[in-house]
Amino acid sequence: MDTAVTAPPGTTAEGAAATASRSTRLPARTVVLRHPRMDPYWLALGLFAAFATLSVCRYRRMATMSWDLGIFEQAIRAYAHFQAPIADLKGPGANILGDHFSPITALLAPLYRIFPSPLTLLVAQAALFALSAVPVARTAARLLGRARGLAIGTAYGLAWGLQRAVDFDFHEICFAIPLIAFSLEAVILRRWYAAMLWAAPLVFVKEDMGGTVAAIGAVIVVRVWRERERGIAPLAIALIGFGVLGSALALGVVIPGFNGAGSYDYWDKVGSGGGSDATIPFATALRTLLWTLLPTTGLLALRSPLLLAALPTLGWRFLSHDEHYWGTDWHYSAVLMPVVFLALVDALDRIRESRRGWLVRYARQLPAAVCAAALALTTSLPLAGLTEEATYRKPPDVAAAERLLERIPDGATVEANVGPIARLTSRCRVFWVGATQGVTPRYLALAEPPDRTVRQELAYAKQLHPKARYEALATAGGYFLLRLKSPSAAGR
Repeated sequence: MDTAVTAPPGTTAEGAAATASRSTRLPARTVVLRHPRMDPYWLALGLFAAFATLSVCRYRRMATMSWDLGIFEQAIRAYAHFQAPIADLKGPGANILGDHFSPITALLAPLYRIFPSPLTLLVAQAALFALSAVPVARTAARLLGRARGLAIGTAYGLAWGLQRAVDFDFHEICFAIPLIAFSLEAVILRRWYAAMLWAAPLVFVKEDMGGTVAAIGAVIVVRVWRERERGIAPLAIALIGFGVLGSALALGVVIPGFNGAGSYDYWDKVGSGGGSDATIPFATALRTLLWTLLPTTGLLALRSPLLLAALPTLGWRFLSHDEHYWGTDWHYSAVLMPVVFLALVDALDRIRESRRGWLVRYARQLPAAVCAAALALTTSLPLAGLTEEATYRKPPDVAAAERLLERIPDGATVEANVGPIARLTSRCRVFWVGATQGVTPRYLALAEPPDRTVRQELAYAKQLHPKARYEALATAGGYFLLRLKSPSAAGR
């Protein structure tokens, strides 16, 4: 493989010859690895290592934050065995497609069949998040240069929205992040067909993603209309219709058909549903918007039409009366991150032709600024835990709790709260505490505060199942394990 070498300005002929000589002695593989085109991939690899380490270490410490990891494992475990995606944590025999329309998670089934563990889901999510950095960094480098591309790619990888999602265990939106990123990269590069093909599968990620598909279609319509490529417009309009129709079918037909209730369970969280008059306070909305646009893009993303793709997600969140959707915690802002960063890249590329000197100077410094902001904010975000020794250490209480849960036989029915769920769903039939709906589980596995006693747990078991009698089998590490005295009355 021949490699052309250009001497830096001011280099003598002898120096250039020496440089060329050293370069020709480098193995071809080394030259390829040092190529600027490899930067996004090395960045993605580093992000994958960081995200996966954070997730795996949290799992080892039994620091699971919610029941979502268990729910998705139950569904994907069923897919892996060619069964309906039943998630008993949502209710005995509940089909997950009747809760949220996320059939794309079935793509993890072959991997889960080989590695049946919740760690499979966490590592796959880390890989998908990291993969999304490739189109962001690649597009930025192509349009703005290598240094600015690396700066924006790094800022994206460390974005608070992604870090919060990684810290929230597993969620189906991990599939949406790379799809949005690759789609908007294609929009910026005027690869209209690729943009539409990347966007279309979003309708299979979650029922609300059809709005994002429609918004991307609207962005394409705006771009091709301005650039007089109007032959693409009909296809883009069809994409808008596909997104709207996809969400409508999921919300009005598919989900009600699978849940048996004939309706979508989350309507009561939107607008004034459920009789709640709660509306998002202006200060909260402003805070969330500023977090979304200021440290990530210096507000410059507002100059790009790509930002339209963020409106559906922000819209349903702000219309809700559930305050969990309003803020910056959990995973809800992750899908906004590829939108705002690629909108920033698009805006920076356009501003280079601006006649406003102050704007050009501001834009020139912004990649370094957003990278510095991301690095500074990371000191108080989940990835900062990678610098702490406690992150990698398994506490003695956790080891004791693991041994306790190992006493539950494979295939047993278990009623549990958040703590034990992720350690049991791969081998037991697990129900959410208080939601067994007539099923009497053989075991109760509960993580409780330090001041709880065995007597209190037995009384709680009696409250949950008045006709059953449980005995305290063991307690360790803040976990209580109760067993049904009459196994014949249990689900198993």
